[in-house]
Amino acid sequence: MSRNLANPPSLPGPRPGREEAVAVVAFGANLGDREDTIRAAAERIARLPLVRDVRLSSLFETVALRLDGPDPEAPGYVNAVALVTTRLAPSILLGMLHAIEDEHGRERHERWGDRTLDLDLIAYGDESADGDGLQLPHPRAFERLFVLEPWLELDSDAVLPGRGRVAELVAGLRRREHS
Repeated sequence: MSRNLANPPSLPGPRPGREEAVAVVAFGANLGDREDTIRAAAERIARLPLVRDVRLSSLFETVALRLDGPDPEAPGYVNAVALVTTRLAPSILLGMLHAIEDEHGRERHERWGDRTLDLDLIAYGDESADGDGLQLPHPRAFERLFVLEPWLELDSDAVLPGRGRVAELVAGLRRREHS
């Protein structure tokens, strides 16, 4: 068998890339310089590969939420949401969000405990997932005003997959608060 090494066999071309999607990322911090930490984290996300745009909401001050409910004695949170236009796969984006948390000194000692930075992947386009470490949409986002209101500020037509229009979710939570 002879091969002409001057003419190597043809190789397949590159695979097509992932289509762009808009990911919804929630930010929270109640330790340190909370506002600067959230802004720095948003800037860091904007520098990730395959991220084209990051739109950050206003920053919202909220009461700390523990497993047993609101804790007005704990340091207050600053929360925000960003819409991230990306071609990163959801699992890769989530891993990079965890790395950014680590860069900002995040320690995971207590579930729902105080933290320098918390980044949650709330939604990724219309995708759904329920695997090890990745749940899309975020299973508790529909009941969290500190996620839904900043998201609604950025996108008045936002829809949380499987739950409905964000504006209606916010209205329902507000009604429950006042009843």
